[in-house]
Parts: sequence; C-alpha cells; structure tokens
Amino acid sequence: MPSATVARQLYELLEPICLVTFFAEEPTSALTSLGLRGYWDGYFAGRAAPLGQVPAEVVHAAFYSFAPGEAARHIPRVWQVTTPEAAIAAREQGSAAALRRILGQLADEPGVRRAADLATKAAQSAPTPGRVMYAALRTLAVPTDPVAHLWHAANLLREHRGDGHNTALLAAGIGGTEAHVLFALASGIPAKAFGRVHHLPAAQLDAVLAGMRSRGLIDDTGWLSEAGRETREWVEARTDALAMSPYESLTPTELEQLIADLEPIAAVLREAGSR
Repeated sequence: MPSATVARQLYELLEPICLVTFFAEEPTSALTSLGLRGYWDGYFAGRAAPLGQVPAEVVHAAFYSFAPGEAARHIPRVWQVTTPEAAIAAREQGSAAALRRILGQLADEPGVRRAADLATKAAQSAPTPGRVMYAALRTLAVPTDPVAHLWHAANLLREHRGDGHNTALLAAGIGGTEAHVLFALASGIPAKAFGRVHHLPAAQLDAVLAGMRSRGLIDDTGWLSEAGRETREWVEARTDALAMSPYESLTPTELEQLIADLEPIAAVLREAGSR
C-alpha cells in the first residue's frame, strides 16, 4: 500500500503539470477570449465550471481558501458572458497548449502517454464522498490527446488532494485566510507580503493575525510559534495521508513506472517555472 511519503512525492511530480493552468499565458488567453475580463475571471470560471452554475457561496465553500466576497466578485457574473462547458474546454485547450510548448519534443515521447494512462487509473479510482471538487471533475470526459489527458489526470489528483487538505484544515480549526498565513510564515514570508492575502484590507488581515496570535499560533515576533509550526506540520501530514487512496489502485510496478515517467516531465516544467 502506498505511504503518505509516496503521496507527497506524486504531489510534487504532478503539481508542475497543474501549475501551467495558473502560470502560463495560454490558459488565461483561452479563457479571456471567451469574453471574460482578466486573470481572476478566468480562474474562477475555469476552476468552478465543473460545479455548474452554482451560487458564489457554493464556490466559496468548495474553494475554501479565498477571503469572504472574493468568489462573489466573479460568480455568477462570468456565466452572463460564457458557459461552464465553454470554460472547461478553453481551460483544457489552453493548458494542453502550454504543456506542449514547454515540454517540446518530450510531449511526444511514450512516457507522456504512459503517465497519462497510469495517472488516470489512479485519479478515477478514489471514493468521491466529501470530495466536492474532485467529484465534479470526475463527471468530465477524459481527453483523447495524450498531453491534455495527462493534464486532466493531474488536475483530478490535485483537486482530490485539495479536498483532503480542506478537510485537514477544518479539523485543525484553520480558516481559509489563516491557511495562507500559515503557509507564508512557514515559508519565511511575512504574512502581509504574501501574494494571496496582501491585497486584503489591512483591518481584515490584522483581525486574522490577531485571532491566530490569541490562539497561540503566532508569537510576539509575528512568526509561527511552536504550536503554529506543529499545526502546520499536522495539516500537511494529514493532507498527505488523505491523498493516498488514488494510488492504492496501482500495482507497485505501475507506481514505479508512473514516478519514472513523471520525473523528466516535472523537471522540464520546474525549470521553466510552469510558464
């Protein structure tokens, strides 16, 4: 049975594939070509599209880590411009195009098709209860193009892990904005300088920091206390444990093959910054 260490290893190999959706130009261009205005319209439309035209409150709950009101700035307005089906197609096409550009000749190597097949076997095997984003993605058709196929499988596994991460955060009593603060401080970044929260109104972010300080997660220096570090470590360990189930469908040989095929792909993407 795969261990949490294997789940972490697969996350690190698959994440560079997923990050092209957020970092590369092609996915954003494909989404804005639908009439969406800017990066964040595309982000919310593309990622939320498998859920259908649900209210902003549902998207906020499923995404978990955005501050109150952020989803509502885009949902449901984006569905006045385009449809979930068009957003899904644009996101997939743009992400596959970015992967092909970055990978170059490697995109046509047999390892890409093998990795796509094995990752899909894993990605389609896990139970869906409690995994809203993962379950929504499971309803989509698997692309036939090998590169798009690999991206789709990686995205499925990312959202499966993300649903588990949200569960771990909830169990630890860590809210969405607090999760970003934990990550930033654990990475040596002052909370108010971290990109995912630095744009929030000062009073709003100060209230989050004050709450974490009162619970002993942040010390008087503004960095994580011992309790804060332990909480962060517990959440990450639990996230890894909850991410194991897809890989239990693979034989040891298949798991080794998947890792071997993903390593050169991930290396090229990391070198390019998934851009």
